[in-house]
Amino acid sequence: MTINLNSAIERRATGSKKWSQYADDVLPMWVADMDFPVAPAIMNALQARLEHPLLGYAVAQDSLRETLVKHLWTAYAWRILPEDLVFLPGVEPGVNMALHALVPSGAGVALHTPNYSPLLNAPANWQLPRIDLPLRADTHGEYPTDIPALEHALENAGALLLSNPHNPLGKVFSGEELQLIGDACVRHDVLIISDEIHADILFDGRRHTPIASINPQIAARSVTLMSASKAWNIAGLKTAFAVVQNPQLRQRFNAGRLGLVDSVNALGLDATQAAYSEGADWLRKVMAYLQDNRDYLADAIRTRLPGIQMHLPHSTYLAWLDCSALALDNPQQFFLEHAKVALSAGTEFGDDCGQFVRLNFGCPRAMLEECLSRMERSLSTRG
Repeated sequence: MTINLNSAIERRATGSKKWSQYADDVLPMWVADMDFPVAPAIMNALQARLEHPLLGYAVAQDSLRETLVKHLWTAYAWRILPEDLVFLPGVEPGVNMALHALVPSGAGVALHTPNYSPLLNAPANWQLPRIDLPLRADTHGEYPTDIPALEHALENAGALLLSNPHNPLGKVFSGEELQLIGDACVRHDVLIISDEIHADILFDGRRHTPIASINPQIAARSVTLMSASKAWNIAGLKTAFAVVQNPQLRQRFNAGRLGLVDSVNALGLDATQAAYSEGADWLRKVMAYLQDNRDYLADAIRTRLPGIQMHLPHSTYLAWLDCSALALDNPQQFFLEHAKVALSAGTEFGDDCGQFVRLNFGCPRAMLEECLSRMERSLSTRG
């Protein structure tokens, strides 16, 4: 089976959240869900599984654990044991499990802002105060962590909630920056909950570093959350995994299920196995296509959409667009009404992000061009 990444696939009748949220004349460029067909290896694995007539409760087989152990070593030089893996129906449930089970009542939760809204809102789910650490672009378009501000925040924190790589900024943390962050958490005896769901989506030859891979001291206080869902576009199969190398921490983490975080989707486990064991070639092709899309988008913003700024994302297929110079009351609402393009509102990622929108460029080029053309026309006809 060959994959044509340029082909448009009709999704409105499939129950797609991305394509059902808005009216039929609106182009959805918002939620982190790519419009590419799934890797043939994953489809083959799902079809083979469906030849068996039973779909009861499922557990991860040893072969999946071994596949993930091998992947983490091959991709990141991170050595873990099979028993370090905890399977979950999603990264977001894992974040909330960790906050509830591992963070003392009343302790603060530090996190970078802007940030993915389920992470931004998670501390409030457990009445934990949130401590914001703003990320601001430097002259090179990078977003360095303010280490002195982090040190100060950790004095009142029980956990650091990390988005690595970062959503929505597309920031790839260097090993050196992660060591500074991790060592600060060790000094202040702070738990690290690291959302690494975008770990396999990197551009320009960059390499992802799991924060827990830095050294044993950091690993001992880390819950790392990963999934094939973003890179291989299988989010609807509701399968993720945590890596918790500290046995006592892992036991406490698992106790946080509390009847709310149940077993994992049977098909999702098989899809995850296929993604990590047979999906590398497909992913390489998709990454090359996404990088070309990113560069096409950056050039179009520079030449066709005056008033919008974008720092080149180094990871994810999400662009964080600064619309401040357009002087719009609500950029997301403007483009929805006047361009019929649905973007994610900046306010979902932080209270002071009202002049930003997030655009998903994980789509066929023709769809991205249609989005840009609509936005360009809406600005050119603005009264």
